[in-house]
Amino acid sequence: MLNLVQLKVLAAVARHGSVTEAARELHYSQPSVSHHLARLEAATGARLVQRAGRGIRLTPEGRLLAGRAAEIAGRVDAAAEELAAQVGLRAGRVRLAANASTLSTLLPRAAASLAQAHPRLELCLVDRHPVEALDMLRRGEIDAALVFQHAGAPLEEEGFRFRHLADDPIHLISRRPDDSLADHHDSAWIGGCDRCRAELTAVCAGAGFSPRLGSLSDDMVVVQSLVAAGLGVAILPGLALEAHRRPGIHTTELPGVHRRIHAATYGDPPDPPAVAAVLAALARAAAPARREP
Repeated sequence: MLNLVQLKVLAAVARHGSVTEAARELHYSQPSVSHHLARLEAATGARLVQRAGRGIRLTPEGRLLAGRAAEIAGRVDAAAEELAAQVGLRAGRVRLAANASTLSTLLPRAAASLAQAHPRLELCLVDRHPVEALDMLRRGEIDAALVFQHAGAPLEEEGFRFRHLADDPIHLISRRPDDSLADHHDSAWIGGCDRCRAELTAVCAGAGFSPRLGSLSDDMVVVQSLVAAGLGVAILPGLALEAHRRPGIHTTELPGVHRRIHAATYGDPPDPPAVAAVLAALARAAAPARREP
């Protein structure tokens, strides 16, 4: 039996002539796209794609089915949009997890636009780090998550779909203006969770030293207070500084160092209309990818 998700994958490959570009459009991994194509070939008993140099191209059978697939997917999407418009998202409820800095900045802006466009859409929010948020998403305890990805760190992709929202610059937090990382090779550093400490270690390694950890805290208010008291230096993302900025500290943006902010959902597309509305609002809220803290 033909599967709508597999048909959408084939239509995307036909549009782009590339598994990579189709994966990017659908927010899938490349292996996931290849898997869906293989399942569709097994279901139809026809060879739909073939290699052409370093890329792929559709066979005559593939082009035939892709044309119908685009038509079918378009009609289903149109029906979903018409139904959502008819219902008006009156009964929508979206459960979302995010960490403190995004809950304090992106979410309020997104909630404000949602309240205007869909006044009866209910948002239920919970404060969680990315690993915990993805676990909740996999278990079906939430409908979407906001997560951040450290530079060079892979995202778990099995079953998840990620939508990149913004790049959040990382700042050195100290008591002196115009500091650099190298100025603090002997200083005590304030670290956070395991992944945050790994990020700190990688950032400092780029400056040629290993940080000496003096204190540990994931709380952006506590971190800035410790820095202001002279108990160490730290790094924080721009969204954390936008959420809270303590007097008595100085911030220096680290060139080329940032976190990638993603909205995550789980399972096959399409997203329910209420979830899609929240994701669109988050994308609008994150549109200015860089903000001065």
